[in-house]
Amino acid sequence: MSDNKLTQTIVYGLGAMGRPMARNLHKNGLLIGVKNRTEGKAKSISSELGLKIFDNDQAMFQAADSVLTCVSADRDLLDVIDRLVNLLPAGAVVIDSSTVSPKTARKVAKDLKAKGIGFLDAPVSGGVEGAKKGTLSIMIGGERSDYKRASDIFAAIGSQITHMGKVGQGQATKAVNQVMVAGVAQAVCTTLAFAENCNLDLKKTIEVLGAGAAGNWFLDNRGQTMIKDEFNVGFKLQLLLKDLKICQEALQDMDTQVPLVNDCIKDYAELVKRGYGDEDISALIRLRRELFEKEDNDA
Repeated sequence: MSDNKLTQTIVYGLGAMGRPMARNLHKNGLLIGVKNRTEGKAKSISSELGLKIFDNDQAMFQAADSVLTCVSADRDLLDVIDRLVNLLPAGAVVIDSSTVSPKTARKVAKDLKAKGIGFLDAPVSGGVEGAKKGTLSIMIGGERSDYKRASDIFAAIGSQITHMGKVGQGQATKAVNQVMVAGVAQAVCTTLAFAENCNLDLKKTIEVLGAGAAGNWFLDNRGQTMIKDEFNVGFKLQLLLKDLKICQEALQDMDTQVPLVNDCIKDYAELVKRGYGDEDISALIRLRRELFEKEDNDA
């Protein structure tokens, strides 16, 4: 079985990212079932895609050669693996697209290996838009043989697919990615708040900045929504806060600190405290605008 491509996949976790990934796997003939802690979501997607109805979970997982997990946090992943480990056949591979710590990825790999099950930590970047389009960037850690077996699965959901090395290296790459995401968001939100207080035409400003060295994905895809105070799109800021805490833990293991990470954690924790946790990370502009309100008050 180890040389065979993975073609009988179950998606476990049907949130904002899991649902579109399941649909793309189905389009490519790779999906046999779905599972979610909220059964209603699983039944809805199964009905939408016309998936086979199995008698029970054991029958469904025994028919699979792979499971793509997509959950919110380390504890969630560990709980899911506890449920799966005795249901999957030996030789199957679990592919985790969640963002968790490298330590958690290594623990999961060890637990699954004891049952003869492979594991790939394969966190993704590209947001809900990328998940819907099947253009996610996927950073993968694990055995190269498992990576090759999963190539069709990765091709169905992503466009930039990179094997980064051993188990945990995918998650380490995602941690690095999230630091950059947070830094870019800080820069763009601060800049647009600054531009607002310069009384600039913000539509023109975004076009000008986007055409030069300051151009970036976040500005292109969130600039216009920010100036309209629309924060219901994209990546929830409470999830970035969770990811940045993973980054902070990794940095502490290296006996160092990065002010950018600490500052971003403070900012997003404040926004969550105010009730904005389900908004996109671009809601950071709320705090950046307050910098200028303070200046006005001081004046």
